[in-house]
Amino acid sequence: MRSTTVSGHGSASGPRAEWGSKLGFILAAAGSAIGLGNIWRFPYVTGANGGGLFVLTYLLCIAFVGIPILAAEVLVGRAGRSSPVGAFRTLAGKRSPWIFFGALGVFIPTIILSYYSVVAGWCLDYVALSVSGGLQREASEIPGLFGQLYASPGRNLFWHLLFMGLTFAIVVGGVRGGVERAAKFLMPALFLMLVALFVQAMTLSGFGEGLAFVFSPVQENFSASGVLEALGMAFFSLSLGMGAMLTYGSYLSNRESLPSSIASIGVLDTCVAVGACLVIFPITFSFGLETTAGPGLVFQTLPVAFAQMPLGSLWAAIFFLLLFFAALTSAISLLEVSTAFLIDEWGLSRKGAALLTTLVVFSLGVPSALSGGGGLFGAVLAEASGRSWFDWVDFVASNILLPVSGLGIAAFVSWRLDDELRRSAFTLGTTHARIATFYRAWLLLLRYLAPVAIVLIVLQGLGAI
Repeated sequence: MRSTTVSGHGSASGPRAEWGSKLGFILAAAGSAIGLGNIWRFPYVTGANGGGLFVLTYLLCIAFVGIPILAAEVLVGRAGRSSPVGAFRTLAGKRSPWIFFGALGVFIPTIILSYYSVVAGWCLDYVALSVSGGLQREASEIPGLFGQLYASPGRNLFWHLLFMGLTFAIVVGGVRGGVERAAKFLMPALFLMLVALFVQAMTLSGFGEGLAFVFSPVQENFSASGVLEALGMAFFSLSLGMGAMLTYGSYLSNRESLPSSIASIGVLDTCVAVGACLVIFPITFSFGLETTAGPGLVFQTLPVAFAQMPLGSLWAAIFFLLLFFAALTSAISLLEVSTAFLIDEWGLSRKGAALLTTLVVFSLGVPSALSGGGGLFGAVLAEASGRSWFDWVDFVASNILLPVSGLGIAAFVSWRLDDELRRSAFTLGTTHARIATFYRAWLLLLRYLAPVAIVLIVLQGLGAI
């Protein structure tokens, strides 16, 4: 189907909102990509896979797999000028089976945010603990604090509610007045906190060892499975397949260059992930902690180190506030997807759409908040299957739904979308002399390398390889 909506505005509720500036889009989209995965998951996965060689592989995966899919997702949004369902309907036809991937792009962020909000609540809890001096205790007692939090339904529900309330308050403000304004504050603040922590890490005895661990390509602990880990990490760290980048792309002006914007987002996302390693590993080596500590590295291991540092409560508060800001910028983008869908498809006001979406997400997140041991639901499910509700939704979303959504976007843009429209949407807003070469290289990566990479991610996630 041919379409000229790349230059249209369209929405059932009136003219399509647009970002106030290219910087606003880049900061908001980078905020969506930069989440807990960059600061929490990336360092411990790097530690488990030997350090420098894994980082190098991750950077290659970002460049040759992540960036091409990210560009495709933003392109669909800008060309379709709508939230995921509307964009696929406009570009593929009203009754096209491709609309399934648009629906998936609305369903996935709703499910992910329901348990992501619970994890973000843990960050808020640790900010409160740091400020109140709750982490200043015997080192042997600190790891147990997370277990107490995880098994406390009341605390989890409180932080879950508070976090969703904050996210709603930002999204209800609109694209420019809420999302973009928040990004212009949260992202610089996030970078400043990361720089402050990095400067502090430079004063530690283990800084040189941490630097070498991150940048020295050593074969130890790195294997073929590490390549797949890097591939999966690159996919998830850019928020691919969630519908967030598609929705944000729908607000992108035709005056802006898509390739340069996407490159900026990729660079910012990668800098934060690597920067987190340059903060965490010097602390790890300075205090004799394990680099392979796993998911507990942030909430159980690092607080032990902060407790032994001068001004430890201050640095702990900054670190967990950094985590909270990263979680909030991602949550804003996830809530915006469903909000935009309800505005575009149901004609609701932004306030009504944001409120309805927030209530749905909060309700879906209640089982995750209760599944740490204090809730009957979580206890029964864990007993029956070996996984809590939290574990199940995370597993299904991360290992099945996201890769399938990413594969659909890659296939649609590279094989189904009209070439003239695709080329126009990719090159719009740029006069770069080599744009035709960039376009051909991007299309080749999207058609052939990206699908293979996504299939490998799925197979690894399911334990097939």
